[in-house]
Formats: sequence, C-alpha cells, structure tokens
Amino acid sequence: MTPAPPQSILVLMADQLAAQWLPAYGHPVVHAPHLRALAQAGTTFDSAYTPFPLCAPARAAMLAGRYASRLGVYDNAAELRAGAPNVVHALRAAGYHTAVAGKMHFVGPDQLHGFEERLTTDIYPADVDWTPDWSRPLDRPLPWYHTMESVLAPGICAASLQTDYDNEVCFQATRKLYEIARHRGDQPFLLFVSFTDPHDPWEMPQRYWDLYRREEIDDPAVPSLPLDAVDPHSRRLRAMCQVDAAGLTPEQIRRARHGYYAAISYLDERVGEVLGALRESGLEDRTTVLFCADHGEMLGERGLWYKMSFLEASARIPLIVRRPGDAGGHRVADPVSLVDVAPTLLELAGLPADAIAGPGDGLSLVPALAPGGSTGAAVSHPVVSEYHAEGVQAPAAMVRHGADKLIVSLEDPDLLYDLATDPMELTDRSHDPAAAPVRERLHAELARRLDLRDIEDRVRESQRERRLVGAALRQGRPTPWDHQPPVDAGVQYIRNREDMYETQRRARLDSGVPE
Repeated sequence: MTPAPPQSILVLMADQLAAQWLPAYGHPVVHAPHLRALAQAGTTFDSAYTPFPLCAPARAAMLAGRYASRLGVYDNAAELRAGAPNVVHALRAAGYHTAVAGKMHFVGPDQLHGFEERLTTDIYPADVDWTPDWSRPLDRPLPWYHTMESVLAPGICAASLQTDYDNEVCFQATRKLYEIARHRGDQPFLLFVSFTDPHDPWEMPQRYWDLYRREEIDDPAVPSLPLDAVDPHSRRLRAMCQVDAAGLTPEQIRRARHGYYAAISYLDERVGEVLGALRESGLEDRTTVLFCADHGEMLGERGLWYKMSFLEASARIPLIVRRPGDAGGHRVADPVSLVDVAPTLLELAGLPADAIAGPGDGLSLVPALAPGGSTGAAVSHPVVSEYHAEGVQAPAAMVRHGADKLIVSLEDPDLLYDLATDPMELTDRSHDPAAAPVRERLHAELARRLDLRDIEDRVRESQRERRLVGAALRQGRPTPWDHQPPVDAGVQYIRNREDMYETQRRARLDSGVPE
C-alpha cells in the first residue's frame, strides 16, 4: 500500500487581533462566521499568548520557536538573521513547497527566510529606521510612534491602503492553492497567508460598517482608569500614544470600536475566500489549517489602545487548529504560546522536535488536538512573553502558569494577577503575603528562560548599532530591501510557444467539491 503523503499546512495569520473580540471566543457582537465555523470544526486554544506584543518580534519567535530576544529581534526594526533556522527551513528541507503571501515584517535583506516563493511584497518597511531609542526621554516621541490618529479618524471608504493590500494577499493565496492543485501532485506544501487587518487604521467599505448598529457597539468593559490607579507601564503607553491629551468622548470610543469590528468582518471574509479555495481545489482533505494573530488590540480597555502591553487584550491571541478528520468543537484551556507553533508544525509534518537545529522554547500542541473528538492531552507549561521596544526603557516580561500571571520589569514594580478570580486584572496580588509563594515560583520560572539584565545590555548595544546604520543608509542613494515578487507571464498566460488550447487545458482545475 502506498503511504499517505505528509500533511500539508495552511497558516492564516491576522495582525493585531485579540481573542476576546471574536465570536469564537464569546464576543456577542462581532460578525466573523468563517472563523466561528473554523473553531467549531477544529481545536480552539482559549489561553494562547503572543511571545512579544509587537509585530516583527512576535512573528520571528513564532517561525523560529524561540523567544525573540534569543534571536536578537528586539523591536520592529531588528533583523532576523538570514542564518537563523526556522520551521520554514525545516519543512522545505523535508521536501515541502513553501510559499508566503502577505505581511511578515521581516527586517533586512533576507525577505524570504526559507520560503521558496513570496507572492506579495510586504506592507511595512524592511529597513532599520523604526529603531527605538532608550536614551531618548519618553516625552520626546519619535515620529513613527503610535498616536491617536487611528482612534480619532476611523472611516468609511471605498478603498484603503490596507484593504487593497489584503485583497491582493487573498487573491495571490487563492491562486496559489489552485496552482498547487494543478501542478504539484502529492508534494506537501506550507502556505503562509498573513493579512494586515484588523490592524489600525480602521478604514473599511460601507458594507462592513453596516453589519453593526451603532447602539450595539459595546463600551470598554473596564473604562479609562485614573492615571494614579494604573501601573507605570500603562501610564507610559498612555503618554506615548497621547491618549489623555486626545480627550476621547464616549462616541469617539464607540466609533473606533465600530471600525475595528468592521475590520474583523472584512478579515473574516478574506479568510473565508482562502478556505473556500482550499476546499474547491480538492486540497482540504490533506491540509491542516492553523489560524492565529501576532498580538492583540486593547481597543480602549482601561484607557489603552493598540498593543505593547501584557494585559489580556494586548497579549492573548486567537489560536485555532483544524486537521482533516477531526470531529471539531474541542477547546483547550491551558495557556500556550506562538512559540509552540513551530514544534507543532514539525510534528504535524512528521519531523523531529530538534529539526530546527536543536531544541527551542516551545512545545508541540499536537497532543492537545482532539483526535476524532476525544478530549486530547493537557498542555501545561509556563508561557512567557517579553517586551523590549518603544514605551519602555528597560526589558519587561510576563509569565503565566495556570491561572497565575506575573508581569515584571527592571524599571517597574511587579504585577501579579489571578485570572480565575480576576479576569479583568484589577487586583494586583504582588504584595499579598498569601500570594508570595506563587510570585516566587513564577519569578523562578521566568529566570530559567530569560535573563533581563543580559537582554538590557544587548538591546542597548543593538539600538546604538542600528541608529548608526540607519543614519548612514539615509544618505546618498538608498538601496531598499523590499521584496518585489517576479511575475512569470510566460508560464501563467498564453505566449504562442505551444498550442493555445493545450495551455488552457493544463490551466483548468475542476472543483474538488462534490456535485
């Protein structure tokens, strides 16, 4: 009997999408039927966390299965080394066809990092100009820092930069699936499809806004807190983003949330198109689908917006896995991380856990996936997140184990929350004598994984180096690192090198959906 080909993998990624804003995670207002259906057909991780609440470091950590600080990716302008192995390299070496469409936020001249094909350019710059400067006072923001413009001016539009980009990502991804089905036979593939929505600015066509009535848009569950009642990092973020200076009205907050919900519905529709192409191409029955986001969005909770925080709306992300043949509807409560994705994909591909040049920082989640609808095995290990970019001037980190969550920084007091009894994170238990053993245990777990003093030295050195490099490269004639995908029209279209009808016959792909 011929063995079955290895499992193919489709990764769908959103940008700045917190788990709590999805109906699959209980939100009563947001319309996202395709993601809801995906969750009902697969395994949903209820407590998945970003390893770094910022775009580029979170994505690097996910691909490599290692904490971003170990990779030297400290912020959105730090380069992932071309020689640093990741799960894409491992799958490609094992015979997978690897392709990516959409945002990856790679910095530096290597814009592929193991992918054989990149079907779109990136939406964000590949240079080092977005390097934070910890030597600069926090009241002197750099020009690329987040402001409140996206909150103050969400809009209804016919088209926008982000919808144009995600439309292209969706088109290229669906076309790639049809090309795989036509020409690649049983070769397994890894297709990574990464959308920029629902990242701000929230500028959506009318029909997505019209999915929601203004009166049903919910207010923040925790309204803006007085400055003297919030932790120092939250105060810094409010100052850096100029939240309090904006003087937001309740109507402005609701309108911004309305725009964000509209962006989620737009994203959901693009996800549905890609999943539809997977089904129609006949590839669905041999492809595992994984949906996730790089980090969350505070969306006005506690007076905070965007990400860069370890609070739940910023740090907790959606993670859904659907395998062929699974009964679906399974949920996993144990905390997990994006660094667990790489070892999970390795195991799904039948590769050893050390296929990425030795052990990483994550664990495979395959034991927690529900085979045939069983409860699956528990995944219980401390989950760590870190942050070393704009908005701090010293490293910060979070560790969650069970319901306990500890936030630490070299410049701030500890924060300790019990998410089982305090899901809104309003009661800091770090000074509660009864919680001292928990605090000590989580500190020890974090210390086994990250050395914040060492990270501080490396971050400051990296910032100094990149500020010099960036200043130099802005002089004279620039050589951009942006990736522009080649177009082989001679393969895709008719160019009179062979019989026209034979070319058309080869390009036809009948639907894989039974009539």
